[in-house]
Amino acid sequence: MAIDQETEMTDAEVDDFLGRHETGVLSLARENDPYAIPISYGYDTDRREFYMRLVSTPDSEKREFLESAPQARLVVYDEQESTYRSVIATGTLEDIPPAELTPDQIAQYGEAKRPLFEIWAQGKDELDIELYRLVPESLDGRRTEVDREE
Repeated sequence: MAIDQETEMTDAEVDDFLGRHETGVLSLARENDPYAIPISYGYDTDRREFYMRLVSTPDSEKREFLESAPQARLVVYDEQESTYRSVIATGTLEDIPPAELTPDQIAQYGEAKRPLFEIWAQGKDELDIELYRLVPESLDGRRTEVDREE
């Protein structure tokens, strides 16, 4: 499989791509310690911001990372036929207290799929559900065309 062409996506292509998708991989880092998890998100194309609900238990590794205000990288990607697309957003996660939510933010959280509580061994009352926003410091997309004939 040879790469025929790799191009940067325009801002409009990035926004369209992120608006059509709803899942990605969120990577957090602190010092030399990485942490990555699959997540669902809502994306505001006007503000170019991501909204996500993150579920954890009080003593989880995820909670430890989130409490340290880590740098974050969100990767959203897909492959269709001979085209591979990916968008990488980099920035800092901001915890949004529910009392400070605006109507627009509430709508964006509605776009993020709700966590599936059935996958957690603990009951809902034992889970921490927090709302986060990622305002990217960088937001870059690439499209790669591959030749599958080789």
